[in-house]
Amino acid sequence: MSTEPEWNVQTAAEVLLDAEKTRTDRGPITGDWPGLDLETAYDVQAELMARKVAAGQHIVGVKLGLTSRAKQLRMGVDSPLTAWLTDAMSLPLGVPVPTAELIHPRVEPEIVFVLGRDLTGPGVTAAQAMESVDAVYAGLEVIDSRFTDFKFTLPDVVADNASSARFVIGGRKCRPADIDLALEACVLQVDGEVVYTAAGAAVQGHPAEALALAANALGRRGVVLRAGWTVLTGGLTDAVFIRPGQQVSAEFTNLGAIVLGAV
Repeated sequence: MSTEPEWNVQTAAEVLLDAEKTRTDRGPITGDWPGLDLETAYDVQAELMARKVAAGQHIVGVKLGLTSRAKQLRMGVDSPLTAWLTDAMSLPLGVPVPTAELIHPRVEPEIVFVLGRDLTGPGVTAAQAMESVDAVYAGLEVIDSRFTDFKFTLPDVVADNASSARFVIGGRKCRPADIDLALEACVLQVDGEVVYTAAGAAVQGHPAEALALAANALGRRGVVLRAGWTVLTGGLTDAVFIRPGQQVSAEFTNLGAIVLGAV
């Protein structure tokens, strides 16, 4: 008798949750379930998050994945995606990454929005999207794919909630009108050594385009971005591994510096 699972939305969500809980990576789900398409992958993502909410987590925002060309090339995909943030993913500023809770964490710099009012798509332009933004911050996202060597197809990573793990937001609050976000520069360092540089234009040409993309994509699924939510607009650069004892920092022109250690 076969011990292979009967693949469906519920099975895939359970497999991904178990991989996260046990810190065990695996091959792409599409390798076992070739019928997993993008639409079904978002159903898996929704089931995954519903189970996390049922377990006591709270949705605090959304994240855009694979918005920069660098990230798309690194992961071998050609489309950005949307995913979810919960309170359990938030790291207070100054608290190190708990690597013992993760599989193979990587860190990437982000431009972060906090919404001042609801944003409803579809049909939202970048300019309209920015009107909903109350504040802009520097951020670092810790990603941690449940797939071995971060190798996956677009449906795999969508189902896995875009490799979500942790995120931290900087302490300097800026008004959107005070910054040219397309030109906002970022220098990413590991243990004081510069590894990448980028500007806000790396994210869809302007982070506002990423926000509009999120509003429109979620709007087509009947979801409204809520006032007070955090939006991670996508990695400006490729992600770097972080290991115990290391320190990753991102220094922005106007948004300030943010530092993240690991234990």
